[in-house]
Amino acid sequence: MSHSPLIDHLAGIRSKQPWLVMSAAEKFSLSGSDDKAISHFYSFEAKNTEEQTFAIPDGCVDILFDCDESRPSAEVFGTPMEAITIELNKNHRYFGVRFASGVMPDFLNASAEELVGHHYNLLDIVPHANQMFEDIVSSVDLSEQAALFGRFFNNKEIRKSSDLTSQALQSICETNGTIRINDLEDLTGYTSRTLQRQFRADMGMSPKAFCRIIRCQSAVYDINHSEGVTFSDLACDLGFSDQSHFLREFKKLVNATPLDYLNRVKHQTYLEKIQYL
Repeated sequence: MSHSPLIDHLAGIRSKQPWLVMSAAEKFSLSGSDDKAISHFYSFEAKNTEEQTFAIPDGCVDILFDCDESRPSAEVFGTPMEAITIELNKNHRYFGVRFASGVMPDFLNASAEELVGHHYNLLDIVPHANQMFEDIVSSVDLSEQAALFGRFFNNKEIRKSSDLTSQALQSICETNGTIRINDLEDLTGYTSRTLQRQFRADMGMSPKAFCRIIRCQSAVYDINHSEGVTFSDLACDLGFSDQSHFLREFKKLVNATPLDYLNRVKHQTYLEKIQYL
């Protein structure tokens, strides 16, 4: 069956938040964006359970709107560096904006380093967002909410990374996070010290930390989308020294062993929950 380019793009999204998908009571809806700075929009209704939800490292900035009629709210999340719990209200409707990996929106009154591993009330760090917030939380339609945010973002900028950081980001993503710092030195022609200083200024973390995030996301993507995945082969493909190193790293960043995660993804029919709009 052929798909539209947009659906193919959504199906191929590399920035995964699997526990968020599995926290949906029914469908977890995804919608694309014409703006390359935005990876996608999403919406879901949270389950009526006490089950914990985790966010995992993805290198992305998210804005998550709780569209409850009586107590609406919105928070800006920088990427976590390991699995963290996030609070979802049972039966509440949520709408989210996920920026592309490595993109830092310039309308946020927070530095890259302040965003990493933290979250903030949207209205505290985004000037003049009240009307956009009110319009989005009042809507029940994902396409309309995406259009409302798109209009707000239309005249906004993203923070321009240095050419050095942009080159490093591209290489890290192209190699699924397996590239070494000395390879980045050879590729860019800059010393490790210069590379690390500039990358941290732009991204709020070191190149090694970003590599770690992309390797984690690559592992999650392969487990989600591959039939008969072999963890030893996956560990080797992602440059881990051995399978036990891979298992420890995955558990820390995803809050489950690869086998436990695989079993939960298959048991909860993860891919069937996702609806592309």
